[in-house]
Amino acid sequence: MRLLEYNMGEGIRAFSTTREGGVGTGTYAGFNITYYCGDNPEAVVQNRAILCNELGISDNRLLLPRQTHGCEVLCIDETFLALSPGEQGVLLYGKDAVVTDISRLCIGVSTADCVPVLLYDAVKGVVAAVHAGWRGTVARIVEKVLKTMQERYGCSLADVKAVIGPSISLNAFEVGDEVYDAFALAQFPMEKIARKYCNKWHIDLWEANRLQLLACGVSADVVEVCGVCTFARFQEFFSARRLGINSGRIFSGIMKIK
Repeated sequence: MRLLEYNMGEGIRAFSTTREGGVGTGTYAGFNITYYCGDNPEAVVQNRAILCNELGISDNRLLLPRQTHGCEVLCIDETFLALSPGEQGVLLYGKDAVVTDISRLCIGVSTADCVPVLLYDAVKGVVAAVHAGWRGTVARIVEKVLKTMQERYGCSLADVKAVIGPSISLNAFEVGDEVYDAFALAQFPMEKIARKYCNKWHIDLWEANRLQLLACGVSADVVEVCGVCTFARFQEFFSARRLGINSGRIFSGIMKIK
């Protein structure tokens, strides 16, 4: 298994999985831990075990929500961890972002062209993982997560670091007029996030989310855009536009080590 690792500071592990390693086959080859994308459940279990071994945690310390392209946020606390797996699953359903201040607990989101955003406040010891597809970006899910970090954990956004992980690039993300109109109606600066190529609109989801972070008070100096286009590099990272919906997903995770 090979991970794309991010340096977000001492005492933190932040990464995105690649397709390298694992036991998956076909469009799920080789490393997928997302259980709701049609993969063989046994392969998912084995891949989860590989990742947990790498992170030095047990399986119940690896949490992935059931995303629905919404903007609901779930805060993970000790009360949640005390629930049964079934009860946890109910709460994880329909969530597109997860936040926690618990150590040795890896939270993450799954993507295959959508934008994963990882957040870390070293002062308060709070981490977050966000799934920002175009719908979530339009709904400003990153802004909602930052507000949750402020209100629930007392975070100062000046202390927050961010990573925008592997996802589809401006050049590859061709959209219909309805998607362009949705961003324009939501008052995004279209001159900064949209381009027209061959009479087709393209949207820059990286920049749309980066500008969201900056507008909320996160410093540009601590926002890392990894620059990996999943569409262009589908042999290394899963891309639904290249491989189809029935394919694996990248897991972008973050964990406080201590």
